[in-house]
Amino acid sequence: MRARRRTLGWTLDELADRSGVSRRMLVHVEQGTTNPSIATLLRLSEALSIGLPLLVAPGEAAAPIEVNRAGTRSPLWTGGAGGEAYLAAGVAAPDVVELWDWTLGPGDAHASEPHVPGTRELLAVIEGEVVLGVGGEEVMLRAGDAASFPGDAVHAYRNDGALAARFALTVFEPAAPERKQTPT
Repeated sequence: MRARRRTLGWTLDELADRSGVSRRMLVHVEQGTTNPSIATLLRLSEALSIGLPLLVAPGEAAAPIEVNRAGTRSPLWTGGAGGEAYLAAGVAAPDVVELWDWTLGPGDAHASEPHVPGTRELLAVIEGEVVLGVGGEEVMLRAGDAASFPGDAVHAYRNDGALAARFALTVFEPAAPERKQTPT
């Protein structure tokens, strides 16, 4: 984040204004002394025009195939009932594609703010049951079920069951006009 901010010639105050994230939080993120929420990371990646996969990547991939081994990633979300969400793989800007591996413990829920206009999400339930809520409507999805929905609307995932639920989530975030023109 710091490198991208400096490349753009922005101060912490400028990034705070553009992202809606407090200057204090930015300092903690740059120093690695906090575990920011997914919402905070999304605000920062959008403001920096780089997309979430590039923002959280440990480094540039030297090979044409980037492998993220199981057990080497840190969760970007944890729930109170044992749930976790990992960014499994992603493609950086201009068009951002994220592949997530989610587990919701019994009673876990995650509400997401709307993403940039035109964002679409695909959800496939692998184990258990997931209640998907989008724009005030809800649908129960069971193992083997899949859904597509607008990610630019308020949406949420919830596990009302007694067992853990696991699902794969793909997020497609189209390039914003300013992102297409911003050098990386």
